[in-house]
Amino acid sequence: MKTRVTEMLGIEYPIIQGGMAWVAEHNLAAAVSAAGGLGLIGGANAPGEVVREEIRKAKELTDKPFGVNVMLMSPYADDVAKVVVEEGVKAVTTGAGNPEKYMEMWKAAGIKVIPVVASVALARRMEKYGADAVVAEGTESGGHIGEQTTMTLVPQVVDAVSIPVIAAGGIGDGRGIAAAFMLGAEAVQMGTRFVVSKESIVHENYKQRIIKAKDIDSAVTGRTHGHPVRCLRNKMTREYNRLEQEGKSFEELEYLTLGTLRKAVMEGDINDGTVMAGQIAGMINKEQTCKEMIDEMMEQAGKLLHI
Repeated sequence: MKTRVTEMLGIEYPIIQGGMAWVAEHNLAAAVSAAGGLGLIGGANAPGEVVREEIRKAKELTDKPFGVNVMLMSPYADDVAKVVVEEGVKAVTTGAGNPEKYMEMWKAAGIKVIPVVASVALARRMEKYGADAVVAEGTESGGHIGEQTTMTLVPQVVDAVSIPVIAAGGIGDGRGIAAAFMLGAEAVQMGTRFVVSKESIVHENYKQRIIKAKDIDSAVTGRTHGHPVRCLRNKMTREYNRLEQEGKSFEELEYLTLGTLRKAVMEGDINDGTVMAGQIAGMINKEQTCKEMIDEMMEQAGKLLHI
């Protein structure tokens, strides 16, 4: 399946792994890249030197291209932006902000810049500032979300820009990949499916919570304060929603969730931790290697698209 995205990134399959905080580290990124997709290291709130170490460890595990997700709200964003240049990273995705101040530096280094967008307006703006592609991410995805669904957002972004569009949100198998292509996307980005991969360092409790999830287990917190986050229902989400309904301030609610993603991912606390996952969690029912996942999904997508 050759598309402008596979050609641009030098990858075999049009599958990009999401740059999930605490989850997307060198083992997962290298495994996805080795299996023919594009693995991503999630910069999150990590200092530049921590990200540099992750990049170097990934290079030891694979000689295939991989990328880094730069979270623009991070206090270390400036450092991470420089580190990806110094380490010769092939591609960068960006979230939580506008990457235009780094564009010139990244483009001069030959880095492909792929911002994540949740609206047509932002997609247009990113194209204007020189983005090589955009990830149009629907509200079905895990973590921080926008309001539009993947089904409605992707075709509108495809119509609005001339650069390639990568679909994200609610994609967990070959049917989702085929559907994204029907909407005009030239690749997909997936997060939740890769969380349960054998190479993922996520705590077994977290993986099992996703594997056992039902279709109705998805919850969104923080809507009233304009910072919606999608995760799986648990004690923490119930408490958050109760306090939110009582009209508690953003600061009070933020304090409730401080460090809870790390608590879930690293310590396996799936009651008081934040178990970020997309709405496709209910479709995931087994742990596989990244290669098994990608091979299975590409075979299914290929049959549906008659490739």
